[in-house]
Amino acid sequence: MADQTIAAAPVQAQPSAAELRRAAKIRRRYPTVTDLRLGAKRRIPRFAFDYLDGNANEEFCFNRNISALQKIELLPRYSVNVDKISYEIELFGRRYAAPFGIAPMGSPGAIWPGAEHYLAAEAQRRRIPYVIATPTNATVEEIAKIAPDVLWFQLYRFPRNNHAITDDLVNRADRAGAHVLVMTVDTPLGLKRPRDIRNGISIRAPFRTGPNEIYQVATSPAWLMEVWKKGIPQLDNIAPYATAKDRHSIAKVMANENGGSHRWDEIARMRDRWKKPLVLKGIMHPRDAERAASLGVDGVVVSNHGGRNFDGAPATIDLLPAVSAAVGTRMTVLFDSGVRSGLDVVRAVALGAKCAFVGRPLLYGLAALGGEGARYVVDMFFDELRGEFSHLGAVSVADVAAAETRHPGAWRLGANS
Repeated sequence: MADQTIAAAPVQAQPSAAELRRAAKIRRRYPTVTDLRLGAKRRIPRFAFDYLDGNANEEFCFNRNISALQKIELLPRYSVNVDKISYEIELFGRRYAAPFGIAPMGSPGAIWPGAEHYLAAEAQRRRIPYVIATPTNATVEEIAKIAPDVLWFQLYRFPRNNHAITDDLVNRADRAGAHVLVMTVDTPLGLKRPRDIRNGISIRAPFRTGPNEIYQVATSPAWLMEVWKKGIPQLDNIAPYATAKDRHSIAKVMANENGGSHRWDEIARMRDRWKKPLVLKGIMHPRDAERAASLGVDGVVVSNHGGRNFDGAPATIDLLPAVSAAVGTRMTVLFDSGVRSGLDVVRAVALGAKCAFVGRPLLYGLAALGGEGARYVVDMFFDELRGEFSHLGAVSVADVAAAETRHPGAWRLGANS
């Protein structure tokens, strides 16, 4: 496949003195993703924050992701000329500006109305991949117009009626111009997220409001104003398959039609059908990665769904080197789950990933700052990459990939595992 370098965004006008002052104020208030998370918690209704922040069962897997990344040590190299650093990478024949992208997130408009549009605009502006999810509050066709050069599509499984919805979603993504199809495989059964259960939240059922929810909305005026301007978020990408475009009907589509992991025979059929790059998301065992490679799949995302599905799963970073060693020369190895900084991106690259995908930090940014939050977080990651590359004496992503690391939690699987 020919190398396709995405055109850089037009040069923006220099910011005014007032804009610079505001930017400095935001940096002081929100220097880290942890600060943005606290800002998000203060600004949006609790049920929306819990949907964003919550995880499976007791949330042990989510915490393992964070803790395991923190334990990765990188050996710095100094007295190196790092005046000129390139973060560019090549993925599936296209060049992107940095080794991180935007992960698929279900119903992000519930966190901040219009979230997909803001995320797509930033992905296009900074030339990083954006994976739009199946259950999202904007259609793939809409987002393709905003981010035509960087759009990927994440696919859930709709097995009923001989995969009619699955097939139509793939056709729509193809026609819209999605460059990569990402099949999520780590959803074999329904999941238990206690925070959502307490709040009555599910993308498979209409949200029911009571006095408590009304109070939460009334005390979140910025969020309420956005909903008033843009409407109550609905799963617009699924709406074509509902009998009527209302929340109850769309929820029934998710409840009755969607479910289960893509089976190996289905993946093989999709490989024959989808002529562009194909990626499996949710792979953790090296043998599963090898089977994907044998079917001609182009890449895998080493992922545990950010800790939102299976609380017993290992930290994703601890399986990344084993998967990379198994298939890294045959397919593209990608990474997500727990990425909260440019340093985490560098850790993932140093341990075998070509690109790390970021999810919740971007929604924390939108919830804390409104529409400008997506830009703030993306720019924060670029700024952090500059520092991390410099301390490693790295002027390219290849230099980072060759960095010396210490990884105490790495899984070492035997040949018969």
